Amino acid sequence: MTDRDLIFDVKNVTLRFGGVTSLDDVSIQQERGEILSVIGPNGAGKTSLFNCLTGVYQPQEGSITFRPTSTQSISIVGRQPHRVSRAGVARTFQTSRMFNALTTFENVKIGVEARQKTGPIGAMLKLPRTRHEEKHSDERSHELLEFVKLTHRTNTLADSLPYGDRRRLEIARALGTNPKVLLLDEPAAGTNPSEKLELASLISRINAELGISILLIEHDMKLVMSLAQRLVVLNFGGVIAEGSPQEIQENPRVIEAYLGASEEVEQ
Repeated sequence: MTDRDLIFDVKNVTLRFGGVTSLDDVSIQQERGEILSVIGPNGAGKTSLFNCLTGVYQPQEGSITFRPTSTQSISIVGRQPHRVSRAGVARTFQTSRMFNALTTFENVKIGVEARQKTGPIGAMLKLPRTRHEEKHSDERSHELLEFVKLTHRTNTLADSLPYGDRRRLEIARALGTNPKVLLLDEPAAGTNPSEKLELASLISRINAELGISILLIEHDMKLVMSLAQRLVVLNFGGVIAEGSPQEIQENPRVIEAYLGASEEVEQ
């Protein structure tokens, strides 16, 4: 039997803040190409997990291995967030974090240029590689705006965008860093039903057309169940269940801890 092709391998991670344990011996595995959703009630440790996976928090115990390719392994613990990003891990946040005074194009271009190698000297001297990277970043930014269907907003200031467009813009900027895995922290928060449908379609396309693995935190169970191939459930900082959407819907511990009564799952 061959080993699973894992993009994330989280083993026995424990994260403490003083006397409070935010993550308690958490182990999670994500296969390459998978849409995996982490769910749980408020305070369960979901965002703390994301912060550990992106290098923002350093757990006191356990290991986090990221595999950009099947033959590469990188330890996330102890690695700075910008180095984690350059390795191929991108994320969005619960609340939109845009450069409001810049246009949609400029916001996406910032993401694209985060992966470029030109330093300040090269930029000032306009060296050949600098000009080549400038052309590439412009082309790639336009491609990403087209992919998320925001070409009609190219020159619109981010601060003027409708909320649903801001969420898609944040995803476009994250895609600009050329990630292998995209962590989405409650991407549907604050969106209306129409925007949720557009968002679900976009996430599916990112996974299917771009081949990017998706790790999703989301409270909208209808959206989660329509997208995720597998779910992990956190409660009080620990994993209480994992499995397919149907298995999670029928799990008594999940129903009690997060979903409430069984009839609520069916809504």
